[in-house]
Amino acid sequence: MNLKDLELEAIKQIKSVESMHELNEVKALYLGKKSKLQSIMATMKDLSVEEKKDLGVRINEFKTKIEELVAKQRTFLENKEVEDRINKEAIDITLPGKKFSEGNLHPLTLVSQDIEDIFIGMGYKVEEGPEVESDLYNFEMLNLPVGHPAREMQDSFYINPSYLLRTHTSPVQVRTLLKEKGNPVKIICPGKVYRRDDDDATHSHQFMQIEGLVVGENITMSDLKGTLLTISKNLFGEEREIRLRPSFFPFTEPSVEVDVSCFKCGKTGCSLCKQTGWIEILGAGMVHPNVLDMAGYDSKKYTGFAFGMGIERIAMLKYGIDDIRNFYINDTRFLKQF
Repeated sequence: MNLKDLELEAIKQIKSVESMHELNEVKALYLGKKSKLQSIMATMKDLSVEEKKDLGVRINEFKTKIEELVAKQRTFLENKEVEDRINKEAIDITLPGKKFSEGNLHPLTLVSQDIEDIFIGMGYKVEEGPEVESDLYNFEMLNLPVGHPAREMQDSFYINPSYLLRTHTSPVQVRTLLKEKGNPVKIICPGKVYRRDDDDATHSHQFMQIEGLVVGENITMSDLKGTLLTISKNLFGEEREIRLRPSFFPFTEPSVEVDVSCFKCGKTGCSLCKQTGWIEILGAGMVHPNVLDMAGYDSKKYTGFAFGMGIERIAMLKYGIDDIRNFYINDTRFLKQF
């Protein structure tokens, strides 16, 4: 078979294939190592120099033409495959559409927003800070020097000797005081915090806090109590009362634990309040003079109060949730209730 006849045969074969598999086989038949072209090329050893040159040119032209035809047929088959798939998988627009369920805010987000709204209405600013915090801001500038026994209450995740995952949002208060350079401050600091703890129904190694700080002239314990009473009434009902019990926090002096009257039994005693009529909700106190001094404030001129509450605890009380782990296991049956 001469080269011209081989070319006509190859063109006919290429145009007749109907699949990519057939096209690859035809290409191998005419251009492969065992193709008919190889048998023609084997005759070159018996030709003169001029004949070899002429045949070589025509072989290259043959290869180029066949490869172009193969590429063109490949494109045709690929497009045809797409069209067939579209026709086969055509969407019936008369069918009713699928219903997509709407999401909802997480209960911790709802409670956090409620608390933020209360404080913004009272003139507070919302401040945020990094979750990876320096030991300096997380402990030392809060009157918790290295070796202070109270650090054991906040067993921590250290990244290196100088940095850790913050154990409370109080470092945001320090950062704000340094930024304000002696000016009055009225802020809340919401965010995630981390403490090395064994997870159970009431404890988690990660949880959320909202802390508040007010610093200015003539800030007193009565201002703190009035603020806490307003918070409690807004969160748990206008009938609520609060009581302050002496406590200890290194960064406040005096310090108090704050209880709210039980909103389930009205102080008569029930399982929620453990028959006491009161539920502990947060810790608070007057800012320790050492904290003010280290932040550049004159503790003889300025006073202040601070408080901190766990959002999970508030949410558990507000919604009657008995296991803190429900907030983090992503069970849609639980989350859809809110």
